[in-house]
Amino acid sequence: MPDFTLSCPIPLTTYPHVLMAHGGGGRLMRNLIQQLFAAAFDPQSDTDSAVLAVSGSRLAFTTDSFVVTPLFFPGGDIGSMAVHGTVNDLAMSGATPHSLSAAFILEEGLPMETLWRVVESMAAAARACGVRIVTGDTKVVERGKADGLYINTSGIGFFEHALVLEPASIRAGDAILLSGDIGRHGMAIMSSREGLQFESDITSDSAPVAGEVQALLGGGIQLRCLRDLTRGGLASALVEISLSARARLGLTESAIQTRQDVRAACEILGLDPLYVANEGRFVAFLPADQADQAISILPAASIIGHVERLGEPLVTMESPIGGSRIIDLLSGEQLPRIC
Repeated sequence: MPDFTLSCPIPLTTYPHVLMAHGGGGRLMRNLIQQLFAAAFDPQSDTDSAVLAVSGSRLAFTTDSFVVTPLFFPGGDIGSMAVHGTVNDLAMSGATPHSLSAAFILEEGLPMETLWRVVESMAAAARACGVRIVTGDTKVVERGKADGLYINTSGIGFFEHALVLEPASIRAGDAILLSGDIGRHGMAIMSSREGLQFESDITSDSAPVAGEVQALLGGGIQLRCLRDLTRGGLASALVEISLSARARLGLTESAIQTRQDVRAACEILGLDPLYVANEGRFVAFLPADQADQAISILPAASIIGHVERLGEPLVTMESPIGGSRIIDLLSGEQLPRIC
């Protein structure tokens, strides 16, 4: 294990505002992960799950922590989201989710009724996802140190195919599929957090996507790469894939589905829906000649662009009036404590 005190590759004071933030989907967090954590540890890939060879079989392993505030929001809560988030990370590697762990950091004074509601929600979400929560841990910290409750979940899944779903598998000409509309989770959190009232109720899209991925695989779609659109939203996910694959991606803005109420809320708050977090959406890269077949399997999805060429990491988007702009990572993230 590397000695952080003697050989830390970067001075931690380089990123003071990142270390104060609660997660992130921007450029600073990406740099921190690459230059500090990846340098110290042994990551198996730049995807959300490690793929391990165990007794001749491939196994996916992932972990995630959830610090969302408020604990309950329109369309979900920290408990169901913890299950969905980890199941979805496994699904993004193409694995079938199997089992989860759950660790709880509880703040002194947390009402037992609140904890019970969260636990019940987690149990119901696990049953709906077809996974079991098989082990866990509980810690209590002093009052004022955990905003009520934090949850960490880890998960394992198994592969039923030989595909390797990662940015390196992307090919020039591939189609980019978006599984549904974007921005609802972030706006649901924001409206609940700030007590904002809109003409229509905006509910989170928090949901498992493993079934959709398995439907694509079962339908014979030769998936290349998958990524869920959590912190940093659609834009950050595609930029990160572009950087990893060294691929130029061309997007069509009019093909990206955003509900009118979400778009209006983003305009009021000065946010770009491309960067707003989602908890039940993903992008898939697949051969262009299978795009129509993929849409027939997932009717709510849309083809939002293509891989123009390899060798140049860049993401551009064409507007409805024919203009083009570069999509890049934000320096931070638009909304903290979103998941």
